[in-house]
Amino acid sequence: MRVYFIIIGLLVSTSVWAQENLTFETYLDWVRGNHPVAKLADVNLRFGEQELLAARGGFDPKIFADYSTKKFKNTEYYDTRQAGIGIPTWGGVELKGIVEQNTGVFLNPEQTVPADGLVALGASVNIGQGLFIDNRRAALRQAQIFRDATKAERIQILNDLYLDATDAYWKWAADYNNLKVFEEGLRLAEQRFEMVKESFIQGDFPAIDTVEAYTQVMDRLYRFQNAQINFFKSTQYLNTFLWDQEEDPMDLIEGIFPENVLEEMLFDYSKESLRTYVFQHPELQLKDFDIASTEVERRFKAEMLKPVLRFNYNFLTETFNPLMVSPFLENNYKMGFTFAMPMFLRKERGSLGLTKAKLDFKNYERDLKFVQLKNKLESEIYNYETVDEQLKVFFRNVSGLQRLLDGEMMRFEVGESSLFLVNAREVSLFNAQVTLNELAAKRKTAYAKMLNAAGLGFEE
Repeated sequence: MRVYFIIIGLLVSTSVWAQENLTFETYLDWVRGNHPVAKLADVNLRFGEQELLAARGGFDPKIFADYSTKKFKNTEYYDTRQAGIGIPTWGGVELKGIVEQNTGVFLNPEQTVPADGLVALGASVNIGQGLFIDNRRAALRQAQIFRDATKAERIQILNDLYLDATDAYWKWAADYNNLKVFEEGLRLAEQRFEMVKESFIQGDFPAIDTVEAYTQVMDRLYRFQNAQINFFKSTQYLNTFLWDQEEDPMDLIEGIFPENVLEEMLFDYSKESLRTYVFQHPELQLKDFDIASTEVERRFKAEMLKPVLRFNYNFLTETFNPLMVSPFLENNYKMGFTFAMPMFLRKERGSLGLTKAKLDFKNYERDLKFVQLKNKLESEIYNYETVDEQLKVFFRNVSGLQRLLDGEMMRFEVGESSLFLVNAREVSLFNAQVTLNELAAKRKTAYAKMLNAAGLGFEE
């Protein structure tokens, strides 16, 4: 709720609580909570849950009923009624219970049952094919893997959103600082032009100095206008990450500004920890889940090489009495075996060989992906360290240019320098400040890229 009120105060133009600063932390909280991509990532989990629910349905008990009758010329040929329940189990055994009641003049003899009906309780067991894994168990295991894969995919989606949102914010912050730099440059040029014009009127400066001062105003006005365009563009891009809780896009109002891009930012991770995190990178996890799913497929295809050998047994009784001990294999039972096997197994061997080839292919892909992720992380670490050093160098450069400008201004005030040299010093300082702002934004984005390369982001 605290974040909600802060954001509403910052972003809704009709609010009387409007503040001026949109912090990076508040911005990220808003993106994570309301951006469509973040919601899409959360919805992605539902795919896995529903897939798993559907696979578990393969083990749901099933009830069935069958009724058939025939009457002709006042003769009841047959009247057969059968109902029961089948209960699949994880071990590949299917339990069954059947009640049947059959009558009729021309009833098939094998369907003859006592007048009160017949109860059959039994089981069907795969001794050969399907003993260790079958269609139902393979589908359930693959659905469990898919559910876990959607979690990794969700993290990767959020990580990419974190990187894009971070890059947009610091680009916006750098453009804002650049706008302020050129605004200050234009102010100084206009101030100096008025001073030179006044000095010309009093006879202290030649007319050519007023021309030079005026051209500097025009040049800096052009640069300031360009900075306005860049800031407007980065603001519009930032707006694409801002959505309200009703899933409507939001726009920043005029007067909202970012954190100072030059301020220090807390960096929580060391290079060593990032190199550890890359082993659990979501993209690598997705490869592992894909391999695991293919391994289940391979086990199932290997199971198909076995012959179909199914044992069925049903205990028969007229009335079921739990207290009655019945001799299962003496008199009242129905039992049978089913056997089948292709002579050459070419279909089964080809299918298994194809799955093994797919498994090898995916393992090679996984090894390649790990090397790519590890090398990408090292590249981002090197990039961050390099930009960090560049930023330190440019801090010193800007400090030195500022001292040079201060010295040139002192010389100009005592008549030992020219307007041209002062303008040149100022332009060099402004250009360096712009570069410094861009380097500061680049450094913060480089840190986000390091996290992304290690598999971190919103869910770190």
